[in-house]
Amino acid sequence: MRESRESLAGRLCVLKMYSFSQREIAGVYPAEPLDFSLDALIRRQSQFSPNNVVDVFEHIWRGGMPDVQHLEQEQMQAYYNSYIETYLMRDAVDDNGIKNTEKFRKYLRACAAFCGQLINYNDLALSADISSVTAKEWCGILQSMGIIFLLEPYASNELKRLTKTPKLYFCDTGLCAYLSSWTSKDVLMNGAASGHYYKNYVVGELLRNYAYAKESVNLNFYRDTNQKEIDLIIESDGVLHPIEIKKGTNPDKMAIRSFNVLKNALNPVGNGGVVCMADAPFPIDANHSLIPSNII
Repeated sequence: MRESRESLAGRLCVLKMYSFSQREIAGVYPAEPLDFSLDALIRRQSQFSPNNVVDVFEHIWRGGMPDVQHLEQEQMQAYYNSYIETYLMRDAVDDNGIKNTEKFRKYLRACAAFCGQLINYNDLALSADISSVTAKEWCGILQSMGIIFLLEPYASNELKRLTKTPKLYFCDTGLCAYLSSWTSKDVLMNGAASGHYYKNYVVGELLRNYAYAKESVNLNFYRDTNQKEIDLIIESDGVLHPIEIKKGTNPDKMAIRSFNVLKNALNPVGNGGVVCMADAPFPIDANHSLIPSNII
């Protein structure tokens, strides 16, 4: 794992370190910064191998920690077990004063079960048999340790009735998969939680991309009381770039219908689209495209 060179600006938590991204593992380092215009996406895609769902879920299941990249399944499970018992438990006890390590382990597993979802401290507390106050406190500890991050909702005076609850994501999907006992990429890929893990993977890849970039951005999501939702809003130089995340290969135009809510925002809206398992960038309309997830 590696210390981040720059912290994300805005409302994302400051993380101590990140595991490798998929493109870093593949050894691909595009010269141009990530740009969501169709022409830029096509140029970027030419540098990557084809988007493949098996490869993507191999990365999701294995994670980005350097030491697990070439381990067999049993060795990898042993590694994550050791990682939790030594690094996580030691820091929880020595640095953060947590005395009940068994309940902390339960809390870790509960967080993994809720990855990619709105955080609910009452549910986390119930799962770990702790108070909701302690659940919120332990969430802050896991953030400070670089294990999870909370994606905050978009805030705007122009857009009313917005949720104030953040979403919980893991910094490393391999650790999350281990905590939830997903024993292989195939089981995870075909399981009921595959969509949440794919969303965690995409958000995590973008987090790494911008953490090491020269430009500063805000990353948020949108959700209102009418259940309209945008998975990710990337605010760069005052421009909002809306992103939806779908595991499918060819999402239809309805996937971006919620983008219309941003027309009432004070900030201008730029290029965006749907990050998915498409083979290549493809236009949805004049401003939005299907974006292969492996090129972000």
